[in-house]
Amino acid sequence: MSSRRDLKNEVVEFLKGDISGGFGPLLTRPARLLINPLFSAICHPLERVRWHAVSAFGVVVSKLADENLEEARVVMRRLLWSLNDESGGIGWGAPESMGEILAQSEALRREYLHMLLSYMQEDGEELFQDGNYLELPMLQRALLWGLGRVAECFPELMRQQIHLPDLCWYLESPDRQVAALALRLYKLIGVNPGAKMLALFTHDQTLEFYSAGIIESVKIATLVAEVNALPESTFYHERKV
Repeated sequence: MSSRRDLKNEVVEFLKGDISGGFGPLLTRPARLLINPLFSAICHPLERVRWHAVSAFGVVVSKLADENLEEARVVMRRLLWSLNDESGGIGWGAPESMGEILAQSEALRREYLHMLLSYMQEDGEELFQDGNYLELPMLQRALLWGLGRVAECFPELMRQQIHLPDLCWYLESPDRQVAALALRLYKLIGVNPGAKMLALFTHDQTLEFYSAGIIESVKIATLVAEVNALPESTFYHERKV
């Protein structure tokens, strides 16, 4: 037990620091031993530790998938289970971690991208109940960040996979960070949701989001201008009540 606590503390101390040099010091350990410390770290009180843990998950689980794909699948199932109502938890850090992992592992992306996308989708009729829509705005922020992380690396894939009417709903969210992250995702996949949607944004708003080890700040006016220059989408559906 002591060695497990020591490893957990070692991982947290590393994640408190500058990760711009990569995760080499962590990867001297077997990838499978880092999984439990990282699950703890994505719920850490310090925002810096939580985000760095998300980045570490991508590197570590991608490495694990190369070594033992089934063990990596177990990690993905744990992340998915944490978002399940029956798990008794809330799933903090899970959508972001899944997005980071899927951005880095082709094998896991092929198997689990549809599951991450399902958290945007509401259930259909009985024969089409494949949606796992996340209601909490904080989890919606997490989901949109995770999808955006995949889109940063694979914009064409995500342009094909994202159902635009599902994404469009988030632009109307009363949580304007949710809306701004949805707008950023439109930018990443190269689609303009149209003037009606862009008019919803107050240009003095700022979006703060994590990227490559740091928290970045982007003016919404800049983001709106970038999206407005993209080809316009014809997909807009009013949200179901």
